[in-house]
Amino acid sequence: MNFWIETEQEADGRWIAEVPAIPGALVYAPTREEAIARVKALALRIIADRVENMEPVPETDELFSVAV
Repeated sequence: MNFWIETEQEADGRWIAEVPAIPGALVYAPTREEAIARVKALALRIIADRVENMEPVPETDELFSVAV
């Protein structure tokens, strides 16, 4: 599993970072590095929230194995 992060600099100098595979994982920051760090944290929070609420998270289906 590997989530792709896309970045782009706005005309005003701010950076946008987005994880396209995770709806809602989009942030703005003053630097590219900060935008990447923030979007990683946000993506993990979104995934955790979905798991906690028993919502499907197909991007992580193979992340865990349950012992029988």
